[in-house]
Amino acid sequence: MEIAPFFEPVNLKNENFKDGFLGHHTHFFQKDLEKEKLQGFDLAIIGVPEERNAVNNKGTAKGADQFRKFFYHHTTGVVQPKLIDLGNFKPGETIEDTYTGLTNVLADLLELRITPIIIGGSQDITFSNFKAYERSEQLVNIVSIDNAFDLGDVGDDLKSNAFLNKIILHHPNYLFNFANIGYQTYFVTQEEQELMAKLHFDTYRLGEIRADLTEAEPIIRNADIISFDLSAIRHSDAPGNKNVTPNGFYGEEACQLTRYAGLSDKLSSIGFYELNPNADERGQTAYLLSQMVWYFIDGFYSRKDEVPERDNKEFLKYIINSEKHENNLVFLKNLKTDRWWMDIPHPNNSILKYKRHQFVPCSYKDYLAACKDEMPDRWLKTFQKLV
Repeated sequence: MEIAPFFEPVNLKNENFKDGFLGHHTHFFQKDLEKEKLQGFDLAIIGVPEERNAVNNKGTAKGADQFRKFFYHHTTGVVQPKLIDLGNFKPGETIEDTYTGLTNVLADLLELRITPIIIGGSQDITFSNFKAYERSEQLVNIVSIDNAFDLGDVGDDLKSNAFLNKIILHHPNYLFNFANIGYQTYFVTQEEQELMAKLHFDTYRLGEIRADLTEAEPIIRNADIISFDLSAIRHSDAPGNKNVTPNGFYGEEACQLTRYAGLSDKLSSIGFYELNPNADERGQTAYLLSQMVWYFIDGFYSRKDEVPERDNKEFLKYIINSEKHENNLVFLKNLKTDRWWMDIPHPNNSILKYKRHQFVPCSYKDYLAACKDEMPDRWLKTFQKLV
């Protein structure tokens, strides 16, 4: 599929980018770009000026252009990234056209092993990102950093606060796990919490994560897709969203979360949504988002190519004999990075189907809990999905 017709190049000709800064070293898409010429890039920025299904946040269509005003004036960091800015995706005549076209473009980029960095636009675009994995026919994990689940009801139309139900009910079903980081209890009904538990999905309250931000790292390390709603950040740090609230993550915490995302070898796409320049005093939110993406790229080029396997000499294996449970608990620790995984047993007839989900990222706290004969929640929820 030709990619060029779907994009409108960005015009930054009047910017004076100095050597050593992202604007000087990023390749900006031109109309003659062919799919084959994307070979060699690691990352692609995609602006998606689509807001027709934004709820109470009209203005997000301008978010990507506002983001660029700050992003390209940052330095490249230690490593000069192989980065292309494809420009802004042209919205379709109908919003369904936008969803379909974007899904196909993202699927092409994933096949080329290029990691898309999506700058929305409204968060319902996450559905397009998810569908892009259908072509590979692999089960995927989604992590949403959001103050709510955005579940919606079965009969609801797809929109920014009701897209998760469309993903869960999509056929064929290739969602293995969903995790929410940073939800605030007063935005989530008891029924929604019970449904998440019934589906063995992972949900983490804002206070729980902020008490120890490092506990978010293994959650993020297990994701193929991350969807970051900027309303997860508190108003004082990111006012550029008409749905923003007084509580949420601090700006530096948001940057740490996105660096965790960059560090994850498994993660292959990320989207940032709901930036509204019309509500963004002095461009503060766009500026913060530019730094979040900078930290993601910094993490991306610090990846360690960690592939946990039973016989991998880079990993130290710990086997815990459980008195309370039928299965022994097997942990793997990377000797270079000190990061932990759990080896989850699964039926022999499903080895190929679940191979990517056999080793589940975890923390040292999970290992300590297992040593006390306490079953880690991550282990139990994954095991229940496999059987």
